[in-house]
Amino acid sequence: MILQVSGRKTKLLLSSDEISKRVSQLGIEITQDYIDKDLVVIGVLKGGFIFLADLIRQIKLKTEIDFIRISSYKEGTKAGEIELVANIETSLKGRDVLLVEDLIDTGGTLDFIKRTILSKNPASYKTCALIKKQKRREVDITVDYFGFEINDKFIVGYGTDLAEEGRNLPDIFAIEKEDG
Repeated sequence: MILQVSGRKTKLLLSSDEISKRVSQLGIEITQDYIDKDLVVIGVLKGGFIFLADLIRQIKLKTEIDFIRISSYKEGTKAGEIELVANIETSLKGRDVLLVEDLIDTGGTLDFIKRTILSKNPASYKTCALIKKQKRREVDITVDYFGFEINDKFIVGYGTDLAEEGRNLPDIFAIEKEDG
């Protein structure tokens, strides 16, 4: 069976079992690193919500959760323009912040979010991404925790989407290149 998303063929990249095992390992690492810390976990919407939900259940500490939502326009406005759609409501001053994102590629979005969070004076700031793409970054960023490093492929599933389709898939698929 060939799965199609938005009319495009896909190929299985990471199974739900592989993802679950890695998310559990990340939860253990984060739990160890944040013992005796005042942890606030910030999820990036929309893509990061499924990863965040699974990860937070693996972190065996008292945590507070909040969300940030940004938009990067590519049609109708200048490419790469990033806009803050929904800001963090939790006070971050003096607290340890872990940003949870679905995937990192160019680094532009993560850099924008980092500057937004650091303006709120947290005690510390780290990032956790399920997927880190192997590509040249446009912005120098650090990903402190990551689940998987993949080639520069367009992916869908487990929160990531293609034209808002496929977020609900339990596995992660690579979108196959169109012929021609």
